[in-house]
Amino acid sequence: MRYLSTRGTAPIVDFRAATLAGLAADGGLYVPETWPTLGRDSIAALAGLSYAETAVRVMTPFVGDALNEDELRSLCEAAYGRFSHAAVTPLVQLDHDQWLLELFHGPTLAFKDVALQLLGLLFERFLTGTDKHLTIIGATSGDTGSAAIDAVAGRAGVDIFMLHPMGRVSEVQRRQMTTVLAPNVFNIAIDGDFDQAQALVKAAFADRAMADRYALSAVNSINWARLMAQVVYYFYAAVRLGAPERAVAFSVPTGNFGDVFAGYVAAKMGLPVAKLVVATNVNDILHRALSAGDYSKAGVQQTATPSMDIQVSSNFERLLFDLGGRDGAALAAQMQGFERDGVLRLTNAQREGAAALFTSERVDADEMTMAMRWAAEASGQVIDPHTAIGLAAARRAATTVDAPMVTLATAHPAKFGDAVERAVGSRPTLPLRVGDLFDREERYTSLPADLSVIAGFIAEHATPSA
Repeated sequence: MRYLSTRGTAPIVDFRAATLAGLAADGGLYVPETWPTLGRDSIAALAGLSYAETAVRVMTPFVGDALNEDELRSLCEAAYGRFSHAAVTPLVQLDHDQWLLELFHGPTLAFKDVALQLLGLLFERFLTGTDKHLTIIGATSGDTGSAAIDAVAGRAGVDIFMLHPMGRVSEVQRRQMTTVLAPNVFNIAIDGDFDQAQALVKAAFADRAMADRYALSAVNSINWARLMAQVVYYFYAAVRLGAPERAVAFSVPTGNFGDVFAGYVAAKMGLPVAKLVVATNVNDILHRALSAGDYSKAGVQQTATPSMDIQVSSNFERLLFDLGGRDGAALAAQMQGFERDGVLRLTNAQREGAAALFTSERVDADEMTMAMRWAAEASGQVIDPHTAIGLAAARRAATTVDAPMVTLATAHPAKFGDAVERAVGSRPTLPLRVGDLFDREERYTSLPADLSVIAGFIAEHATPSA
């Protein structure tokens, strides 16, 4: 399997190179040269398999010659052996057609663990036996940072610099990052919002001298390997609900579009997906793009769902590229205009292609609260605010979708205890494995949202690549 950039000019690379680089040299995102497919018999054969074995079957076509099947199986068993539930991503039924897919049983209690536990092992595997040193730089709106840090803390050959918007993540999210005191972990609180943090990361990659000197790599969902790992749970859930004999719909609370794009990949691979519901909060750029073709920036509003307080959805570029005929030059022009003016109009082909699989819903704070209350009262399920956005959208969309509807439950409710308590009247408790979180020492550095300052900090603490 080979990987090309959405912007068309970066060299075509293999899976190993795409994983270690993260972002392509031309500023684009790597995608497979072609979409592999699984036939109906292959999908049916996933029934009854463990999560790790399902992962091997789904991901093998993407890995190519970079790993053999036994090597991939060993990595998957190690990654998913750290989850607290034997099913890794269990399904929970809410009513006759609404389901939750719990993605928060990993070490940092968020869906990002499903991909990042594997990505950390892939980094280690690909660096073993080389003298190369990797510097990971990422931006987080909450959960990516803690999951990435947990995945690489203490690993040889890797430093990680994680930027988060100061005061705009929950206390649990912040502490899960800043209480990891491993010498290769550097937390940076920037004076700005997530979009500014993400822009700083992209600017660092665009500085080729810096990117080459420190072998910069990404753990955000711009890294294809991370997104690939998220495709697995769509297959795992759908097969348990009757696929390939019946289609299944998914509602995905999303800001950066990576989680729901993984569902698009699953559909391209042959999984019968009835509909992908893109659930946004009031920061609704994705809803506006899919419903009206208007992918234009607006001001970011701070909400109880900080992981969705985003106006630049990195992975949307992958969808636009695929639906636009995979024309790298045309996509690059679109994205450069967006980066310059903050405005992008989808083409007719992009709008029509998206409408075939996607629908979208904008959910406000009151609707989010009502969804949390409904889950608690109707089925005894306590859910976090992000999951509630997805559930509210799922219930609204279910009237037009004739299929089981699965909402991706993206975080443990205790990560957002204040919001949950306001909605349902009781405060969820952290699992015992992270119960001492508030007693741990924190360590982070506060810096302005200025690339020269961030670059100077990285230069002071990172190890140059060989």
